[in-house]
Amino acid sequence: MVRMDFDIAVVGPGPVGAMAALMAARKGLSTVLIGPAAPRKDGRTVALMDASWRMIAEAGVADRLAAVSAPLDVMRLVDDTGSLFRRPPTEFRASEIGLDQFGWNVETFALSEALLGAIDAQTSIARAPAALTAALFEDGTARLTLEDGREITARLVVGSDGRASRVRAEAGIGAEEWRYPQAALTTIVRHGRDHRNVSTEFHTRSGPCTTVPLPGRRSSIVWMMDPAAAERHMAMDDIALAAAIERQIHSILGQLTVDGPRGLTPMGGLSVSRFTAHRAALIGEAAHVFPPIGAQGLNLGMRDVAALLDAVSAGDPGDAAGLARYERSRSGDVRSRTAAVDALNRSLLSGLLPVDFARGLGLLAIETIAPLRRLVMRQGLAPGGR
Repeated sequence: MVRMDFDIAVVGPGPVGAMAALMAARKGLSTVLIGPAAPRKDGRTVALMDASWRMIAEAGVADRLAAVSAPLDVMRLVDDTGSLFRRPPTEFRASEIGLDQFGWNVETFALSEALLGAIDAQTSIARAPAALTAALFEDGTARLTLEDGREITARLVVGSDGRASRVRAEAGIGAEEWRYPQAALTTIVRHGRDHRNVSTEFHTRSGPCTTVPLPGRRSSIVWMMDPAAAERHMAMDDIALAAAIERQIHSILGQLTVDGPRGLTPMGGLSVSRFTAHRAALIGEAAHVFPPIGAQGLNLGMRDVAALLDAVSAGDPGDAAGLARYERSRSGDVRSRTAAVDALNRSLLSGLLPVDFARGLGLLAIETIAPLRRLVMRQGLAPGGR
């Protein structure tokens, strides 16, 4: 049996876990990234907001993504529910809060490859491309057993291994899961009109349908709908699917052609009872899951990484005091955003007039009250205040 000892073991080599490994190594902590990495092209993209993009740059990965990412200058919300109380389209411009852009949009596959490439280029991060099978959390260390027989010890185990997190289960952290009557179809399209670096989120009775710019005349599509309808759309040929998307987004990008792979993801949510346990911390989708609304998901995971590395001690990254700081720093931010996204998604599915009225009134307030408008934009980028 091969045994290795580290300060931090990050379980889960997705974008959030890879970023955690990079930032831990930059802090001078001996680090291992555990789990098989197999990035796949499925049409998904991620909008890396300003704070997340600055983390990407700090980790030395921004240059690897420059040619495959597009800026997000404007975010537009369109009420397409047919409600009596629907508001005209609402636009948020990065220039209103002193930014050139809210962030950058990039294919998830490209982001994963760039982060893993940066890790492989370093000698300070070990890779253990095998699944975690067991974990024992002792007084001063955690002992991890991998499926290939290796045993790893670490003073802190960071769970970034998704909604079915093995770290969360082994650490005894409870989680509540729920499902929505929705599935998200993702793909990439090429279009006849310039997107002008605008992302448009159409709010429909089956959930949002969002266009997000990519380099050139290309955009990613995230279309949430009834699962049966999603399966029918997945079965369409490229011409029929492009026509269906074009109708759904009211031809704002002109004629469309499908220009990338497709993916289909059932929609659900997850909330944990706590973010830490003895010698363990959760980040990313091991700690929180909600629908892709407002580009919050992966950016929230990136904030988990920043908060965790700010909280833990270089002397003993798994000590109780550091983990308590991390717990306090993430609890309010994650729970409030989970509740907000859940409420908005359920309001779209409801169809009740009082719910439609409340949603319309909220959009009107954001549109017309300048301080509230700026606060909402800043809160969409990073936490601050209540």
